[in-house]
Amino acid sequence: MNPATPTGVAVLIAGVNSALLAVLAAVWLRNYREFGSTLLLGLLGFSAVLLVENLVSVVFFFSNMRTLYAMDPLVGRVVLGMSVLELLAVSLLTYATLK
Repeated sequence: MNPATPTGVAVLIAGVNSALLAVLAAVWLRNYREFGSTLLLGLLGFSAVLLVENLVSVVFFFSNMRTLYAMDPLVGRVVLGMSVLELLAVSLLTYATLK
């Protein structure tokens, strides 16, 4: 894969996002152990779901490059799955914020 293409850039950004989410999760876990706040627990869940989403997208980019921009039904299912993960993350954050 050529890193100068939009797909290559997307994979690099997903890798950076994964690293940043791992750092955030470590900080929120440390703070949760210290304070036990429900908000921090929600933030941990949020970061975990987004981390999984980013890792799935990286694996998808590497395993299905020929169908990424095609009208393949697999693309629709993967995008739907990633959207559901994002919805789950936002829902966890909303639950923790309102609690």
